[in-house]
Amino acid sequence: MIVERIYKAVMEQRLAPNTKLSEARLCETFGVGRMRVRRALLLLSSQGIIDLQSNRGAYVSCPDKSEANDVFEARMLIEPPLVRLLAGRAGDAGLQILSEHIALEDSARQGNERTEVIRLSGEFHVKLAQASGNVVISRVMHELVTRTSLIVGLFGSSGNASCPDDEHAKILDAIHDHDPERAESLVITHLNHIQNGLNMDVRKPPLDDLASILGAS
Repeated sequence: MIVERIYKAVMEQRLAPNTKLSEARLCETFGVGRMRVRRALLLLSSQGIIDLQSNRGAYVSCPDKSEANDVFEARMLIEPPLVRLLAGRAGDAGLQILSEHIALEDSARQGNERTEVIRLSGEFHVKLAQASGNVVISRVMHELVTRTSLIVGLFGSSGNASCPDDEHAKILDAIHDHDPERAESLVITHLNHIQNGLNMDVRKPPLDDLASILGAS
């Protein structure tokens, strides 16, 4: 529960990079002992979601400008070829899952559920990787999307916290039409939109109210 709650808060950009995750505060928030909190923090650290700093404690990972650029470069190397592959061979089951996911995104937007829109926007890219059937690519994309969420949470504005409204649907349409060139071009444009919306010279301050951020189910 602790791992899932913190991961979800990161993905929804409610838990800002460099936020201190005090063991005592987490124990109080989740009503558990220190050993359970420490196990959760170790797992989150192994996933790159938090940093465990000697003699200082646990902090939400805080990518710098160089790492942010590396993350987008890695995504550019992976996602365009990925959608080309999907456009050539994606089965109906994979496309149906992606279509249902986009419907969830649209519903969240219509309901003005901002944090849900942000979370679903990131998960779309993970589901693209899962549709390939390649477990390694899925694992790598999961990490890259999580890092991207941290980066947008640190350098982004409220206006670009989620992916542009209709771009996921256009990418899926190109895959469905078995048009690899269009799918690849749309993904490149999409990733550029996200990266170009960041201001690497401005950092958002971390928040301190862990009970409020993590306490709700």
